Amino acid sequence: MAISFRTAGRDDIPLILDFIKGLAEYERLSDQVVATPELLSEWLFDRGAAEVIFSLEDGSEAGFALFFHSFSTFLGRAGIYLEDLFVRPEYRGRGHGRALLSRLASIAVERGCGRLEWACLDWNSPSIGFYLSLGALPMDGWTTYRITGDTLFALAEG
Repeated sequence: MAISFRTAGRDDIPLILDFIKGLAEYERLSDQVVATPELLSEWLFDRGAAEVIFSLEDGSEAGFALFFHSFSTFLGRAGIYLEDLFVRPEYRGRGHGRALLSRLASIAVERGCGRLEWACLDWNSPSIGFYLSLGALPMDGWTTYRITGDTLFALAEG
């Protein structure tokens, strides 16, 4: 079995949304998905805010990775932030997760980026074990903070 890759295009929006919903179900966060085809079209393809690649097996999309550029002031260069990686259950254990991360590492190197980063839910021990097996290191001492919804609007208003 050979794994190949392809970059998502605008015609893939329904497929991207399907992967997002699959990931949300796995993470027990389905109630938080508010993405629509229209929003994905605007933000991924009109604004170019993020990119998506698919891993393929026998021509079928088995996994996806949605990523964007971050910036490190200490390194003085961009990095790649992996927002989401998801492999469909029937394709797990066949190397798609590793292949997607390897492809993202290649993209980072090709673009001159200084790092590849992502976050993982604390309870997701299968993924944590997988990431550690690749040599990834948890960023101890750092806590991610987030402002969304009404709190975001209130802060924006001053």
